[in-house]
Amino acid sequence: MSSQTVTWPKLKRDLVGILRGVRPDEVGAIVDELLEAGFEAIEVPLNSPDPLKSIEIAARRAPSGVLIGAGTVLTVEDVNAVHDAGGSIVVSPNTEPDVIRQTVAKGMVSMPGVFSPTDALAAARAGATCLKFFPAGILGASGIKAMSAVLPKGLPIGAVGGVSEKNFAEYAKVGIRTFGLGSSLYSEGASAAEVRQRADAAVKVYDEVFGV
Repeated sequence: MSSQTVTWPKLKRDLVGILRGVRPDEVGAIVDELLEAGFEAIEVPLNSPDPLKSIEIAARRAPSGVLIGAGTVLTVEDVNAVHDAGGSIVVSPNTEPDVIRQTVAKGMVSMPGVFSPTDALAAARAGATCLKFFPAGILGASGIKAMSAVLPKGLPIGAVGGVSEKNFAEYAKVGIRTFGLGSSLYSEGASAAEVRQRADAAVKVYDEVFGV
C-alpha cells in the first residue's frame, strides 16, 4: 500500500455526476441544479470542451465538502492541471499507479478505473481512495462481488458504466453504494432543467434503496 492515502469523504449520497461533453458556458447552471438535487460529487471528463475552465467554474460554485474534479484523467500532467483548476477528485478509466500517487500527493480523492483483481490490487497498493469498477455493466454486481473478496477491507468500491437508478438495488445487494452516473444523468446538449429532472429521479431511488 502507498504510505499516503486520501479517504473518501462522508457524503450523504455517494453519487458522482459525470458531465461528459459539457461546455463552460452551460456548466454553471447544470452544476447548480445537481447540487440542489443533492449531488455532492461532480466530474467533468477531460475530453470535454475546455474542461479545466468548466472545472474552475464548478469548483467556485460548489460549497466546501463537495467533490468537483475531472474524469478521463490519464497522465500526471493532467492531475496537476486539475489540481490547479481547483479540483478535488480525479477519476480515470484505467489503473495508472503514477496518476494515483500524484493525485493523493496533491491531496485529492483518487478514483481509478479497474476491471480485474490485478487492476484493483495495483490501484489499492498505489493508494487509491475508491475503486471504480468500469464498465460495471459488463462485470455486473455479481462479478464485482466475486472480486471484492480479495480486496483490502474497507476500501470503497464504486460502479460506473451502464449504471443508473434502475439497477441501484441490484448493486446494493452486494454492498455497493457508490455510483458514477453518466449518460443516464447528462448527455451532450441536455438543458439544466433536463439534468435536474434526471438527478431528482436518481436521488429519489437512491434514498429509497439506501434509506437516506
